[in-house]
Amino acid sequence: MDAVIENLPKFLEGFGNTLALLGLAGVGALVIGIVVAAMRISPVPSFRAFATVYTELVRNTPLTLVLFFCATLLPYLQFQPGYFTLAAIGLTVYTSPFIAEALRSGVNGVPVGQAEAARSVGLTFGQSLSFVIMPQAIRMVIPPLINVFIALTKNTSVAGAFFVFELFGAARQVTNDRGDEVIAILLAVAFFYLVITIPLGLIAGKVEQRVAVLR
Repeated sequence: MDAVIENLPKFLEGFGNTLALLGLAGVGALVIGIVVAAMRISPVPSFRAFATVYTELVRNTPLTLVLFFCATLLPYLQFQPGYFTLAAIGLTVYTSPFIAEALRSGVNGVPVGQAEAARSVGLTFGQSLSFVIMPQAIRMVIPPLINVFIALTKNTSVAGAFFVFELFGAARQVTNDRGDEVIAILLAVAFFYLVITIPLGLIAGKVEQRVAVLR
């Protein structure tokens, strides 16, 4: 445990960067996911086609390949905001179709009569989606969305292979200096990840119970 205590500032810095990646990518993926989900159920065929291709293409592409694309091709195109920002972009893109599919499943779970009632009082498709359908859908899919964010938390570790100093990067650096305490270092990293994922899991369970009662 000496290696962990001595290098605690490095672990805390990596933990902070992991939280930052989670926050930036989580918000960005949520915004894109809502847009893609709306396009998937849009009455416009071209929107539905684009959203379907985007979802299937990104969702079935390995995260490592997405981050590699962001870390190499985007700088080649003269877009060089730094590896941390590039990693956040890659994680946002990779996570967004999973959020979109979760939201779409929630929309499909809303009774058809709700949409018909909204249209009967003169609301447009966008208004019906924004004020009637999506609020109900989001309430139903909060637990699955939290599971997506838990997966995103663990996926941030892949960014450590692309010059981003997060928890995995901190563990790699400390291991290079103190290879005699690899197990303690890995346990420390696992602990920091659990600090994020366990509360999210508990929140998902509580929300699921509340939603079940409301139903």
